[in-house]
Amino acid sequence: MAHADARGNIQNIEGPLTRSAVFLVLRVRGRASGSAPDAGPGAEIATVRAALAGLEDLVKTVGFREPRARLTCTAGIGDGIWAPLFGERKPAELHPFREIAGATHTAIATPGDLLLHIRADREDLVYELERLILDALGGAVETADEVSGFRYFDARDLLGFVDGTANPVGRDLPEAVLVGEEDPAFAGGSYVVVQKYLHDLSAWQRLTTEEQEAVMGRTKSDNVELDDAAADEQKAHKTLATIEDEAGEHDILRDNMPFARPGAGEFGTYFIGYSRRLWVIEKMLERMFVGDPPGKHDRLLDFSTPVTGSTFFVPTPGMLSALGE
Repeated sequence: MAHADARGNIQNIEGPLTRSAVFLVLRVRGRASGSAPDAGPGAEIATVRAALAGLEDLVKTVGFREPRARLTCTAGIGDGIWAPLFGERKPAELHPFREIAGATHTAIATPGDLLLHIRADREDLVYELERLILDALGGAVETADEVSGFRYFDARDLLGFVDGTANPVGRDLPEAVLVGEEDPAFAGGSYVVVQKYLHDLSAWQRLTTEEQEAVMGRTKSDNVELDDAAADEQKAHKTLATIEDEAGEHDILRDNMPFARPGAGEFGTYFIGYSRRLWVIEKMLERMFVGDPPGKHDRLLDFSTPVTGSTFFVPTPGMLSALGE
């Protein structure tokens, strides 16, 4: 499948995993509660448009200092500000995150107009780029959520398991994450869902290794898949998060990262999933929270609670640069 734009240092969904990242969810002040009465949304949208149009130059400004650090920034646009930025025509599946309520756990929806996913192998470059972008946005936005992630040992989460094993690779990667001929006006873009999960590590660590492996569906030490449960039995996380239909298995790209503040007792995983088809991630979350069959939810949720949930569309680099015209 042809890409709409060559991927470089912005909107590089397919980029390799890095050592450090920041996940920044912002709200445009003209749409948020508590906005200054003398600042209309038109001026704020104009500021956002200019900042997004200049994003590539900012990444180059910071990244040239150490090209090997692989600094990139991916910007996602929420449904609420799509029309003011790009016009009434929008990606076919774009809509706000839909709350998914199971019998025991709920995937909550939280506000978000802009997502900035900044990645590099050096934390100082991530910091510097975030600072410059926020300077460019100025008072037009307010922060809804900000998480600094780090790569933990051999790509493990804080629960001790390797994360992202099922990511597509090679030719399967763009096929899984980039919109194609089904929505030609937005070909080369991608849907992205983010959720911030907090872990109850104390409760998790009271489980035996075998019990943890049964929850995850993989061995802990060497990351080998365990056999799926029978149809009427409790399914493991890896099974519930796998979406298959008559067309085959539908992959998504995860670039999850651990985050922590041990002094505050906060330990978590920031989930970020990119997909060509938003419904795939939504189906995955439905299977986790409602259960398959309903009532048998993902047991990982007994130890890991989502405190945010937002959906965005990642436009191509060309679409961003056109905002400055």
